[in-house]
Parts: sequence; structure tokens; C-alpha cells
Amino acid sequence: MTSPAARPVAAGWVITAILAGLSMLGPFTIDTIFPGFESMGRQFGADALAMQQVTTVYLASFAVMSIFHGPISDAVGRKPVMLVGLGGYIVGSVACALAPTLGWLLVGRAVQGLFAGAATVISRAVIRDLYEGAQAQRLMSQVMMIFSIAPAIAPVVGGWILAIGPWPGIFWFIAGYGVLVTIATVTILPETLPREQRQPLRVGSVFSGLWGVARSWPFERLSLATAFTFSAYIFYVLAAPIVVVDLLGLGEQDFWMLFVPLVAGMALGSWITGRVAGQIESHRLVDATMGFVVAAAAVNVALTMLSPTLPWVLVGPTLLGVAIGVVFPVLQLALLDMFPHHRGAAASMTAFVILAFNVVIAGVIAPLATASLLTAALTSAGLSLLGVLAWVWHRRATAPAPAQGT
Repeated sequence: MTSPAARPVAAGWVITAILAGLSMLGPFTIDTIFPGFESMGRQFGADALAMQQVTTVYLASFAVMSIFHGPISDAVGRKPVMLVGLGGYIVGSVACALAPTLGWLLVGRAVQGLFAGAATVISRAVIRDLYEGAQAQRLMSQVMMIFSIAPAIAPVVGGWILAIGPWPGIFWFIAGYGVLVTIATVTILPETLPREQRQPLRVGSVFSGLWGVARSWPFERLSLATAFTFSAYIFYVLAAPIVVVDLLGLGEQDFWMLFVPLVAGMALGSWITGRVAGQIESHRLVDATMGFVVAAAAVNVALTMLSPTLPWVLVGPTLLGVAIGVVFPVLQLALLDMFPHHRGAAASMTAFVILAFNVVIAGVIAPLATASLLTAALTSAGLSLLGVLAWVWHRRATAPAPAQGT
């Protein structure tokens, strides 16, 4: 059933667009600056490995702080935490634009990461506050369809900004985006967590909620399945500066060639999961899609071996994007539904697991696994396989015991 407090404001494209805008902070913060890596590296005297840490630092600080945004929102409400986070994010973006050295740029990126999660993580809890069941799946899929556009247009926008000015303009742009999303949140987005459903704001209560989520074996299994499967796709996004420039030999204006097909695949998958909401049982939908994940990973490796050129090397990652678009909304809702009284904590822990994987991918795996397009494809396939195995583990552990004598 729909939450009584949320029913009058739950429907409508405006709310969907705002929630998608909040979710898009992450991709914009990561992907918009990719075209500027080369000019930043020249100015700061940094090589490709050092510049990769611009992404890693942001993801690491995002992951650490994301643990706390959700449980705090369980106590004080969703909207106050999001607004404080947006304010800090804008400050961090301005600091990046004014950074005189790579060290100060990394400080600004850390500030961005510390606050960006407040909007990104809590927006998922807001969706579940508003709806449940098939309605929640449809809204989550709609948000993901809009959200998936961000990685495609972000590097294009970054390239346009570089065409008319230096790289700090990119950070001024994302600071302005933060201001626009803040205004929309203040004026339009409602508070979706009624006071009577809030938890006490005490350190012990916050940590007990987090611990209750973290120690749940079903939650851990499902989080691993989500994180590994998502990593097979996001690997190509986080390694984009290396894949586009070094492996494909393209320029700083050409990131769209990678991102457009990847995002088109995710948007298609999100549309599919919205269309089948309420018609196919969630676990059966994930079962079928995980089989598709394995097939997509195999196709990716095969095409990369046979024809390591455009457009063939992007067919497999695009198919992985379709799979992620289908399963990600379903798995996210399943994780939130495990803890109906601590949805913020569940959203935080889910984000932390995924982001921790992303930190390792951006800072360690991407630089080491991109010696060639084939090593990249094999790495993605390995992550896919781990995700599928984690899902099989979860399904077997949660399957009902067979009836006596069956």
C-alpha cells in the first residue's frame, strides 16, 4: 500500500525528475571531469595514474560518509539531511574549481564525496517511503531511466566546456547544477518520513541500526550480488579515461562514443523492468537476467578477441548495461524491504558496499586491468561471474525447505 502521508504528492513526473536529479549528482561529479583529465594533468604535472586518484578520492570519501547519511535521515527526516549534503557538495565543487595544485583538488574532491551521498543515497529511501511493491519498482525504474542519461551527457558537457574555457569551468558547472537541485528540493520535494516513524537521534541508535543491517546474512549476500554485478558494468565507466584515450585512441571530445551505448543499454533495461513490474515475480526476473549477464560477458570477451575495434568492443558492455538496468531497481528495493523501520540505514549500507567496490575498481583494478581491451573484457567477465554466483548463493540460502517426503 502507498504511504498515507506520501499519497497526495507521490505521483507525477516532477517528483520523479527531482529524485532522478538527486541521483544524477554522482555520475555528473565523476564523468563530467573526464575530458579535463589531460589538461589537469598537464597543469599539475601528473600522470594518468595520479589523475585516476581524482576519481578514487571522491569515491572513497563518498563511501565512508554514505554509512551515516541514511541512519541520520531515519532520525531527523530525509529532507534536512539532503539539504545539508547539497550545501556541502556545492562548497566542495567551488573548492575544486579554485584548486591551485593537485593536492588541493583532491581535498575538494574529498569534500564533494563526503556530502554528495546525502542526496544520492537518501533519494532511494524516499522512493520506498512513497511506494511499495510494483509501484515502487516502476518509480525506481523511471528514476533510473533518467539517471542513466547522466553518464552519456556528462562527458559531452565536459568536452563542450573545455572547448570554450579551461577545466575549472567544469567544476563551476557542477556547482551550478547542485544549486538548481537544491532549489528544487527546497521548494517542491516533500518530507516523506513522518515524525511518528522516525528513530531516536542518538549515537547508540544510529550505530545499532547500521549494525543490525550489516550483520544480516541475507543482506550481505544480496549486497554482494548487487555490487559484483554492477561492477562488471561500472568498470568501463570508471576506467573511461584509459579506455577511451589509451586503448581506443580517441580524444577528449570523444567520450560520448563509450558512454552513449552504455547508457542506452541501461535505459532500455530500466524501461523493461518498469514494464514488467507486477507481472513477473521479482526473484524470477533476477534469475533470468543473471543468465543474460553471463551471456553478455561471454559475448564481450569473444568480440574483443575477434575484433578489438569500434563498435564491436562496445556490444558486450552495452548488453551488460541492459542487464543492470533490469536488476538494479529490483535488487535495491529488495535490500530496502529487509529493514522497513531502518530504510535509511539499509540504503546507506547498500551504497557503502557498492561504493567500496567502486573505489577498488577506480584506484586499483582499472589501472592494472586495462593493459588491453581484452584484459578489460576478461576483468568485467570475472566480476559478472562473481555477481551471478553471489545471487545463486542467496537464492539457495533463502529458498523454502522442500516439503517432507517430496
